[in-house]
Amino acid sequence: MSLLLENIKESHPYLYSAFSSVEQGQLHLDHICELDQYWSVLKKPVRKVIFPAADLPAEANIVGDYDLIYAGGTLSFLHAGVMSGKYGHNVLVVDRHEPAKSTRDWNISRNELLNLSATGLFTENEIDSVIGRRYRGGWVAFYKPDGSQKKLFMENVLDCAVDADRLLGMAKEKVLATPGSKVLAGTSFVCCYQFSDHIIVKVSDRSGSVFYYKTRVLVDVMGILSPIAMQLNEGVPQTHVCPTVGTTSSGFDDVDFDTGEILVSTGPADTASGRGRQLIWEGFPASGSQYITYLFFYDEVDSPNDKSLLGLFETYFRILPDYKKPGKDFVIHRPVYGIIPAYFHDGFNRTREIADDHIILFGDAASLGSPLTFCGFGSMVRNLPHLTADLDRAIRENSLSKANLEKISAYEPNVASMANLMKYMCYNSATDEPNFVNDLMNEVMIVLDDLPPRYRQAMFRDEMKIEELMSIMLRVAWRYPRVLRATFEKLGFPGSIGFVKNLAGWAFSLLR
Repeated sequence: MSLLLENIKESHPYLYSAFSSVEQGQLHLDHICELDQYWSVLKKPVRKVIFPAADLPAEANIVGDYDLIYAGGTLSFLHAGVMSGKYGHNVLVVDRHEPAKSTRDWNISRNELLNLSATGLFTENEIDSVIGRRYRGGWVAFYKPDGSQKKLFMENVLDCAVDADRLLGMAKEKVLATPGSKVLAGTSFVCCYQFSDHIIVKVSDRSGSVFYYKTRVLVDVMGILSPIAMQLNEGVPQTHVCPTVGTTSSGFDDVDFDTGEILVSTGPADTASGRGRQLIWEGFPASGSQYITYLFFYDEVDSPNDKSLLGLFETYFRILPDYKKPGKDFVIHRPVYGIIPAYFHDGFNRTREIADDHIILFGDAASLGSPLTFCGFGSMVRNLPHLTADLDRAIRENSLSKANLEKISAYEPNVASMANLMKYMCYNSATDEPNFVNDLMNEVMIVLDDLPPRYRQAMFRDEMKIEELMSIMLRVAWRYPRVLRATFEKLGFPGSIGFVKNLAGWAFSLLR
């Protein structure tokens, strides 16, 4: 869908004004509209993109043969860089836009980022070169009308601002340095054809020309819009989402460049439309005088709320002064945005489909990360050593069936259980008081503040142990009994049983 900036002048005046002054504002608007197609795609019949070998057109001309083809050119470069540079596989990366460019920036701790050096992809000096700024720590606070909210401080959590494009660009160069590997810009995945020992991938370029490539493994890193994930999961690739918008800007009147603001709410739920949304901010210092601010909310995929990035950006620019006040020298350097996915695994283990014969999904296409703080980037970085080593082994042993590939997964039982907590942050005006999410999260912050620092660090790095989570849950229930009724309202009977299954799966996983 194409939408000109001029067309939103009346309907989205704040967004229009902001994007009119941003370099490549129209291009960003195009990308936002493209992502917003997700909401309409969910309502349509599932498009088939995986076909049997017999359906390959007789006139198809195979123009290249690769060990791996990556559909999607953002996080894929971290994986492709290791597979090509360390393990010597020839890879092809295709991206419909400009490869190695992200619509979001990333925050992580340096220790977690060092996983990239553990794979051999980068040296420690190279990793330090992509850190735009390091800061002392961060804090979390949820709005209370009387100003009594607990401000929870923590260290070693999301305390490095990463230059995403520089990181991806370095990984891209390492891919291109491997003989036989290639990167194609402006090239879109169309469909694929499954043979017993390989896949034929059909792509098209900006002119509409079609090309066919052969590969042993197709790696789907197409994000939340992945048609492969849509087909494998029968039209339900995600159960929950976190629409997110923001900017990298400079010129705010009052910004602390030594501290990150990890989760911050400035008011009760917005009940203007749908079931309501509890809007939450993030603020992180970036390089130089730049500062990143995000606005987002958690929601069920099928809720009646307006979850469009277009609408959320209008809200962002309208209420930004309530969070950070732009000064007279305020400048927007670029917008940042995305739809962060989440999936509720109704079982003792992973229940989402992430593979097929000679096909594997990573990143947001797999939707195995936690949407609370870690998201797809953190999940990929933490799991990259085994995601690459295991896939290399599978290729060398020719163990590329669905049963084998789905074992190569970023699924973590603790993350799956923690992701259930996101449901408490999905506001519903039919059951919740306007400040319910804030009140509940404030109690969680009070409990965490009474516990040793490792509890808060573990929660916000998705490293929590099951006994630590149970301790927190019991303490919160004792302080805030309303959460017991909210559990049934938020999860329902099936969801509550599912949560218990997740916890049981987590407990049993520790015994294996």
